[in-house]
Amino acid sequence: MRKIKNHIGIGILGIMLLLTAVFLIIFLARIFHMGYSVISWEFITSPPRDAMTAGGIYPAIVGTFWLTVGSIAVALPLGILTAIYLVSYGKPRWFVKIVKIAINTLAGVPSIIYGLFGMAIFVNLMKMDVSLLAGSLTLAVLALPVIINAAEEAMRGVPHEFREASLALGATERQTILRVILPTAFPNILTGTIISIGRVAGETAPIMFTAATFYSRRLPQTPFDEVMALPYHIYALMTEGTHAAKQVPIAYGTALVLMFLVLSISAIAITIRYKIRKTRKW
Repeated sequence: MRKIKNHIGIGILGIMLLLTAVFLIIFLARIFHMGYSVISWEFITSPPRDAMTAGGIYPAIVGTFWLTVGSIAVALPLGILTAIYLVSYGKPRWFVKIVKIAINTLAGVPSIIYGLFGMAIFVNLMKMDVSLLAGSLTLAVLALPVIINAAEEAMRGVPHEFREASLALGATERQTILRVILPTAFPNILTGTIISIGRVAGETAPIMFTAATFYSRRLPQTPFDEVMALPYHIYALMTEGTHAAKQVPIAYGTALVLMFLVLSISAIAITIRYKIRKTRKW
């Protein structure tokens, strides 16, 4: 009877896996079929023109790159520092519990709420206006819970004997964290960062009110300039475009480029993580 139940369970899991793979293949095939016709070197390296019915998406690629880099540059150190506090210095317990509840709550907040938060705090209260800086900070807040949880779990996964051995050899708590705990946990921290990069690069709602502009032929010169971004460009073409026959293929082509960029960044990070793990003996 137990074997029958095991076979049934494995069969159900296999069917779910197959369905997931089929839907993923259909999704990717649809995007590729609708968007590959517009992909060219000119499409990637030139700005839009003729009321966004021709030209390329270069300003949107640059804008997405800087938004992603800016947000991760803020969220990653803050997330790691918060995780260090929770793992090594977190006292009293009631305060740590409140912080963890807040982090888990933030992880489940809809992205549009982050956009309204960014508009209220960074755009209006702090007078940053709609800009690259305001959008990056908003996306950093969005990515922060994922990075904190990943970093905390990675640090808690380091064998306790490593910490004890370091302290026994005379290292301070700070030296143990910087030279033993963080290097050991780094591959798993990188996993959380990869997830955050994928989410940040593909978000539309948080940058609608804080960073993105519908159309621009020039690149951002300062952090206080508004920018084009790939996800918002897709949204604008599909909802506000007036020449659907020409703009819909451009939107699908933009989606194809965005997926390629996210997958490329993830592949690079995964390769780095694999090489780091391969050199470790634990």
